[in-house]
Amino acid sequence: MISPELTRFIAGLPKAELHVHHVGAASPRIVAELAARHEGTTSVPADPALLRSFYDFRDFDHFIEVYLAVMDLVRKPDDLWSLIHGVGRDMAEQRIRYAELTITPQPHLARGFAPDEFCEIIEDARRRVEADFGTVLRWCFDIPGPDLAVADQTLAVALDQRPEGLVSFGLGGPEAGVPRGRFAPHFAAARAAGLHSAPHAGEVTDARTVWEAVRELGAERIGHGIRSVTDPVLLEYLSANEIALEVCPTSNVSTGAVPSLADHPLPELVKAGVPVTINTDDPPMFHTTLNQEYAVAADLLSLDADGIADLARSAVRASFLGPEGKRALLAEIDAYTARHDRGRRAEAG
Repeated sequence: MISPELTRFIAGLPKAELHVHHVGAASPRIVAELAARHEGTTSVPADPALLRSFYDFRDFDHFIEVYLAVMDLVRKPDDLWSLIHGVGRDMAEQRIRYAELTITPQPHLARGFAPDEFCEIIEDARRRVEADFGTVLRWCFDIPGPDLAVADQTLAVALDQRPEGLVSFGLGGPEAGVPRGRFAPHFAAARAAGLHSAPHAGEVTDARTVWEAVRELGAERIGHGIRSVTDPVLLEYLSANEIALEVCPTSNVSTGAVPSLADHPLPELVKAGVPVTINTDDPPMFHTTLNQEYAVAADLLSLDADGIADLARSAVRASFLGPEGKRALLAEIDAYTARHDRGRRAEAG
């Protein structure tokens, strides 16, 4: 456990988050409101207090099942808009200044949203989040896998609509039995159009999946990637090429990817020189927040305030934010850390 002082430091620290899913980030309040709107047609509880047990996952497949049930609550334009706006508000309360929100178009299109309507809604919500709360959102459109027709549809929405906030192309869903290389043409087209490559890999499968993501999808960042720890050559490659891992410690325990936080490979990844960022994945579903994940990482890595600030800087540097935005957010982190240091010296003196 970290000290109360470090807990306060984390709470006020300006942060970026790079691996968080739009539906999975919806708070119990938001999810309960959506469930109430569609009462009688969903298994999702309309009582925030009941969502805790609803989010107790038996394994990764059960997590996917529950996630899809919550995704099914987003049926109308108001549902989608209010979800994103609420997520942005919750992020701002944690001092998340910039976030790349992974969003999966296909389930929304299957619900009857036209591609242009879908993009107009998320863009309007994104702009309102920045205006209302100051948090900058960007999108990663991801393929939920493994259906190639769905991958085609996801790519078409990304390239035909190309919403202003879209910065990257991703791949989620099950890893086992779904070779990353299956989607190489889709990622090649996305990269050719100027989108960054940020697929999931090496969460519940072995290091070969990460190699596939790097070699065949041109991955610039890896979603999770924790199984990289089993391959020293891969660790060296990730370090040398500055390919960051989007690490989500509590998520990995909740889905059974690792048995406990004490067994999490984060310290080994850091020791190997691999760039890591700290993220939540689906925070309310895993009963966590980004502030709490920073506390977990600080405990696992035995960090002081300066080390915690370096984690925040690592996320900014690994982000797909433009150079000017990176400089501004890094300066904000530096200024906050300097104020904290001055306050500590004043108390000591």
